[in-house]
Amino acid sequence: MSTRTAAQALREANEILTLAGVADPARDSRRLLAHAMDLPPDRLSLHLPDPLSPRAAARFALMIEARAARQPVSQILGTRLFWGHAFRVTPDVLDPRPETEVLVAEALAAPFTRVVDLGTGSGAILAALLAERPKATGLGTDLSAPALEVAAANAAALGVAERAAFLRADWLDGVTGQFDLIVSNPPYIADEEMEALAPEVRDWEPWLALTPGGDGLDSYRSITSAAPERLLPGGRLIVEIGASQGSAVARMFENAGLAGVAVLRDLDGRDRVVRGEKP
Repeated sequence: MSTRTAAQALREANEILTLAGVADPARDSRRLLAHAMDLPPDRLSLHLPDPLSPRAAARFALMIEARAARQPVSQILGTRLFWGHAFRVTPDVLDPRPETEVLVAEALAAPFTRVVDLGTGSGAILAALLAERPKATGLGTDLSAPALEVAAANAAALGVAERAAFLRADWLDGVTGQFDLIVSNPPYIADEEMEALAPEVRDWEPWLALTPGGDGLDSYRSITSAAPERLLPGGRLIVEIGASQGSAVARMFENAGLAGVAVLRDLDGRDRVVRGEKP
C-alpha cells in the first residue's frame, strides 16, 4: 500500500501540471485522480485523506504524464460529456465542445425526420439529435474510417444505432435522396491560425477535422454548393463556424439560394452558427 495519501498525490500532480502550462491544473488533476480511484468526481474530497493504492497511484501517474504532455483530458479519460450524454472520444475525432450545442439546439427548434451530419467525427451531433427525435433517422458522413468507427460505437451506446447509418464520403459525395435537415461542424480554421492553437488542439486532435487549409472557408464552399440539391423544400442547413466567419458563410448560403439566413451566437456572444432553409 502506498504511504502517500490521495491529497499528497493531488498536490504533486498540481505542481507538475502547473509547470507544464496547463490552464487549470487543479481542475484537471482532480478529475484524473477521481477516475484513477474509480470515484465519482463529487466524492473525491471525502477520500483525499485515504492512502492511495498502488494501482490507483500507477494509473494516476500515467494520466498526469499524459496531461503534462498536453493530451486533452477527454482523450485520457476516453469520454466527453455533450448534450447530457457521455460520448467516446479518441485522437481520431474532434473533441465535442460545449459551443457546438448551439447547433444542436437550433436543429431541434423545428421538426425533422431525416438528417445528415457532414463530417460527423465522433457522431455526437447526429446521435444527440436522434436521441431527441425517436422517429427520425440519420446519416453521418466522414472521410476518416477510424472516425466512423467511433461514431458508430457512440450511436450504439446511445441506443440510436438502428436509426443511424454511416458512410465514408467527402461531404455529400455519393449521398442520395433528400433530407429535411443537414448539419455540419466542418473544419474551419485557417492555415495561418493553426500554430496559435492550444497544444491540446494543435498536437492532439486530427488536423483533417480542424482545417481545410487556406482561408478556412473551403468546407463551406463545398457544403453550400451541394446541400440545396439534397434538401427538401423547407429543409434546413445549419453549420458551425469560426467567430470571424459569420458574414462570409451567410453570403454563401444566400448565393446558394437559401432563405431565412441568420447568424447565431454562442453563450460567449461570438458568432457560432449559420442557418438557412430551402424555399
